[in-house]
Amino acid sequence: MGTKVVRTSDFPFAMSNVLRLTIVDPNDSTRNALKTMLLGMDTVWLEAECSRFEYFADVVSQTHPDIGIVALDANVAKGLELVEKLGQASPDCAIVVIASTTDGQVILQAMRAGAKEFLSQPVKLQDVVDALGRISERKFGRGESKARGTTVIAVCGATGGVGTTSLSVNIGCALAKDPKKSAALIDLDLCLGDADVFLDAIPDYTLVDVAQNVSRLDFSLLKRSLTKHSSGLYLLPRPVQMEDMALITPDDLQRVIGLMKATFSHLVIDLSKGYTANDMVALQMANHILLVTQLDLPCLRNVVRMLTSFKENKELSEKIKIVVNRSGLDAGAITLKKAQETIGREIFWQIPNDYRTMIEVRNNGVPLVDAAPKAAVTQSIVNLTEALTGVKKDDDGDSAATEAKPSKSGLFSFWPAKGK
Repeated sequence: MGTKVVRTSDFPFAMSNVLRLTIVDPNDSTRNALKTMLLGMDTVWLEAECSRFEYFADVVSQTHPDIGIVALDANVAKGLELVEKLGQASPDCAIVVIASTTDGQVILQAMRAGAKEFLSQPVKLQDVVDALGRISERKFGRGESKARGTTVIAVCGATGGVGTTSLSVNIGCALAKDPKKSAALIDLDLCLGDADVFLDAIPDYTLVDVAQNVSRLDFSLLKRSLTKHSSGLYLLPRPVQMEDMALITPDDLQRVIGLMKATFSHLVIDLSKGYTANDMVALQMANHILLVTQLDLPCLRNVVRMLTSFKENKELSEKIKIVVNRSGLDAGAITLKKAQETIGREIFWQIPNDYRTMIEVRNNGVPLVDAAPKAAVTQSIVNLTEALTGVKKDDDGDSAATEAKPSKSGLFSFWPAKGK
C-alpha cells in the first residue's frame, strides 16, 4: 500500500488543494459506499483503503495522507483507540470519524481523541463535502479552499468514421495551447484507437499500464506515464495488444479518471463505438458529452436510438450535446432543420467539412491549431472548445441557433416526401 508523498512542485499543474484520503472500515458495504462517493469527487484522491483497525496506523504512516477517515461502527472502542493513536503518530493527518451512533459521549470522546470532524452514518455527500471543505480551508487557507473543478469532455460517435478522434485530439490540443489550462486525452477505444497516430506519438506506457498500477500512482508518477505532445497535451493511449483490453476494469478506469481529474484542469475522453461498461464510466464522470454525427440517415437514426436509451438517465441525458461534423458535405440530403425536428433536440455545434485539410493533418500527425490555425474548421473547433469551457466569444454561427421541436413522424421524417 506504500506510495511516495505527492508534491505539487513535482507536477506543477496538479491542483494545490487536492486532498489525499485514506479510509478504514471493517464493514465492506459501508466502506465501498464511501469509496464510491469519494471517487466521484474532483478534489480528493483516495490514497488507500483498509478493512482492519490494527493495520491502519501503518497505512497512514506509509502513505502520508491529508485526511484519515475512521468508521467506528464495527468496534467503537477499537476505533476510538485508533483515533488517539493516529493523533500522536501522524499529527499532520486530519482525522474524520464516521459512526451511526448519536450518543453524545461517543462524539465527545472522538473529538477529545483528536478527530477534526464527526459525520453520521449513513454518510451524505453534502456532509462529506462540507467537512472536507472545512479541513481544506484550515490546510490551504480561505483563498484556496474553494474547489477548482475539472472539465471532463467525453466524445462519442453515432457510428464509426464520423470523426470523434479528430475532434477529441483537436479539442485537446486547443485546450493545451492555453497556458492557463492543463489538458490530457484518454483514448478509450481500447481495440482500434488511434489518437497516438493523430499526434505522431510513440508512447512508452498505455492505459493498461496506468490502470494496473493506479493504486500506486501519484501525480509525479502519472506524469511520467503519459506522453506529452509539443502542443502541451498529455496523452494516455489505448493498450498495444488487443488481449490487454480485458485488463482494464470499470473500477480501475474510474480511479484513473479520478486521478487525472485531480491532476489536470481539462480532460478529453475519446470513447469507443461499443458503449461498453468502461465507456459508461466515462460518460457518468463527464461534464459534457459530445455526440458526433453527420447529416445522413444511418447516423441520425442512431442519434435517436441513443437519445432514447439515455433518456432514462436524466443526469446523463442533460449532458449530451449533438455536434454535426463535416457540415456541408452532402448539402441538401437531410437539412439541419429536418434533423433537429426529428431528433427533438437542438444541434449544439456544426463543424464545416474540409476534407483536404483534415486528411493532411491526420497523415502528418499535426493538430489543426499548428498546421492550419486560420482554417474555418480549426476556428470552429476552437470556438467549440471555448463554448464548452465557459469562455464567451461571439462566433459566426458555428453553433446552431434553430430551436428543435419534436417531429410527430419520428424516424420516418428522414425519408424524402413525394415530389419534394
